[in-house]
This record gives sequence, structure tokens and C-alpha cells, in this order.
Amino acid sequence: MKSIGSPVKVGKMDATSYSSIASEFGVRGYPTIKLLKGDLAYNYRGPRTKDDIIEFAHRVSGALIRPLPSQQMFEHVQKRHRVFFVYIGGESPLKEKYIDAASELIVYTYFFSASEEVVPEYVTLKEMPAVLVFKDETYFVYDEYEDGDLSSWINRERFQNYLTVDGFLLYELGDTGKLVAIAVIDEKNTSIEHTRLKSVIQEVARDYRDQFHRDFQFGHMDGNDYINTLLMDELKVPTVVVLNTSNQQYFLLDRQIKNAEDMVQFINNILDGTVEAQGGDSILQRLKRIVFDAKSTVVSIFKSSPLMGCFLFGLPLGVISIMCYGIYTADTDGGYIEERYEVSKSEIESQEPTEESKEQEPRSGVTLVPTVQGPKDVLEKKKD
Repeated sequence: MKSIGSPVKVGKMDATSYSSIASEFGVRGYPTIKLLKGDLAYNYRGPRTKDDIIEFAHRVSGALIRPLPSQQMFEHVQKRHRVFFVYIGGESPLKEKYIDAASELIVYTYFFSASEEVVPEYVTLKEMPAVLVFKDETYFVYDEYEDGDLSSWINRERFQNYLTVDGFLLYELGDTGKLVAIAVIDEKNTSIEHTRLKSVIQEVARDYRDQFHRDFQFGHMDGNDYINTLLMDELKVPTVVVLNTSNQQYFLLDRQIKNAEDMVQFINNILDGTVEAQGGDSILQRLKRIVFDAKSTVVSIFKSSPLMGCFLFGLPLGVISIMCYGIYTADTDGGYIEERYEVSKSEIESQEPTEESKEQEPRSGVTLVPTVQGPKDVLEKKKD
């Protein structure tokens, strides 16, 4: 940042030592990257690479809405950025909404303003003012009646139409509300099945952009490990899965995809409800997720370090077994002592009436003759 002449200063702080400052800025996990600009603190949510962090700092530290004074500047921006938004026109309520949306979403993308003369000739505008997004070598115009809230529309359109999808990007796509159609392939496998499925998804994303870009995001994912964990299922590669990241539902193929027309039919069946949705965020699915995560954790521990797994799970089980055995044996001894106590008490009570009768007999004037105990009675007494 210093070498490129950026005004942004870079520092670090141990949040465990300065917990009050961490609480003030809402730090909930580590590492957290924030850019402080005036009274505002912007959270960085992009990929954890040097180039992406520098790009974020450059974007947020600059002007909220950058003006494009000439066609040369417009062409320069178009070559440099894959996705960017432009407001065209003068002062209006739409511009105020555009500024509000930019202040919220500047952490993700660039915002520009220009006059109608600066815009390329191929751009056709039905009315002014207007907000446009330039991406995928074309442009889309914001329509308040069809697209709804401006901030929501910008949040949906800030991605290219076709992407290489990973776990982090799927998390980001969850904010768009779009369905994500993914070709799950093995990029190292150059067989016809893998390359054909990827080409079909790319063709649909390109040729049916106007039909599906409001509802669908397209891309491919290398390998099925992450998607299997997400769906709690075992998908065979190559395949196509459509994810609804807002409610964790997904749709699996109901047909064999041979060309773009088959894929379009599959998408239309999803939109009209013909294909049954699986998964979701119901209570049953949440319980299934807890069991699946616990099972995955145990299996991964034993795979990576069997001895550590035996120690982690064997030691608690051994302690619990010893405790249970101790409780069981203590109860048995207690019952035996209690039984002996009850027997001794009953013997004492049976002997008390005999002693009383011995005291009353001399009063009646009758001479008592001591009874001679037989050998058997002596032995029983000793035994008692």
C-alpha cells in the first residue's frame, strides 16, 4: 500500500488484549479485516489474498462515486473492471438511492457516474436518469418495476453471470437470492462427459442471459467434496445441481443433460415446480445436519490420527465406565448393610417381650427354675 502511494495505513491489533475495542467494532471472529474511513468501519468479506485486500482498500478509501468525464476514461474502466455500476443523468431521487446503495455496497464493487455523451454508442436508454451494470461484455438497465429495490438489484447483479464456484463464493451468493446452477466436475479429467457438461452450462449462461439472469447464477465447481458436505449426500461426478442458498434447498437432475436445450428444460421445470426440491432448513434437516457434522468430525479425526481418536474417545468412555461400576457396587453394598440392619432390629424387638415376662413372674409368688439351654440353643446364640 505504501509503495503504490495509497493513503491507507495498515496495522494490526490483538483483540484478546484489547477486548473493549474489539467489542466496539463488533469483532466476532478471527481474523477480522476492517477499513476505517471517517466515522465508518467497513468489513472486508472477500478472498484472503494480498491482491484482493489491496483492491478492497483502494476501492473503499477512494471516492464513493467516481466520475467518468470522457469516453477514454469509460473504456479504461471497462477494461480494468469485470463488473461495475454507472449512474447516468443529473440530480434526481434515483441518484439519492444510488448514493445510499453505494455507501452500503462499496465493499463489493465500484460505482461510477457519467453523462449520456460519455456512454458507448451501443448503449440504448429508454429514459433518463438510469442505472446500468456493465458485465459479461454487455450491460443491463435497472427497472424499478421489474427489479424492485435498487440496493437489492445491485447486490444481485454484482457477480458475473458465469463463475468458478467455491465454498466462499457460495456463501456470498446466498445474499443475492438467486438459484445457483453448478456443473460439478473434475477439472483434471479431460473426458468428454466432464468438458461437455461444463460447456453446456456456459452456453446456457451466455445464450439465455436475458431469460434467466434475474433468477439464476451459473458456474462450475471442481470436485464434489464441498458439495457433498453441503448436501449431506454423495453426488457422482460429473453432474449438475441447482442450489437455493437462501433456504438450503437443492434440485438434482431429472434427466440426462446432453445439450443446452435439456438444461433449459430442467431449469424451466424447477421454476414451474415440476422438479421436487430436496433438503431445506426444517427441524428434521437441522437434526440431520447435527448428526452428519458429528459423524464427519469423528471420521476425520480417526482418518487423520487414529491414536489421537482412540485417546479422545476412549479416555472419556473409560472414566464413565469406572464411575458406573463404582455406583453399581456402592448400591449393592448399601442394600446388603440395610438388610442386615433390619434383621438385627427385628431380633431385638422379639427379645424385649421375653425380658418383660421374666420381670413379672416373681411378683406372682412362683419360684422360677432356670432353664437349661441345650447344646443346640447355645450354638444358635453364638451364631447370632
